[in-house]
Amino acid sequence: MHTGNLDGKLAFTVAWETKPGNEDTARAIAARFARLARAEDGLEALVVSQNAADPRRFLFFEVFRDAAAFEAHQQTAHFRTMILEEALPLLAHRERVEYRTV
Repeated sequence: MHTGNLDGKLAFTVAWETKPGNEDTARAIAARFARLARAEDGLEALVVSQNAADPRRFLFFEVFRDAAAFEAHQQTAHFRTMILEEALPLLAHRERVEYRTV
């Protein structure tokens, strides 16, 4: 993960709300995923947070070098396995919003 100049980069917030009782498992998946994702060349920044008042809610903040880096991220084994296969079935809601950094 690189943390240089982030101006004009592709950024996302991803919000998760787990189904009741799945927050600990989701937290473990998010932590494992973050360690692997941060090693990706095109990922400029990744912060994963768990809501202090409602532990079923998580917020990911991701910054990618460009659209190609984001596409490559979605093709990684860790994204496909940990996010699509392991995490998504635990979620009641997932929302991803695209931004450009300024």
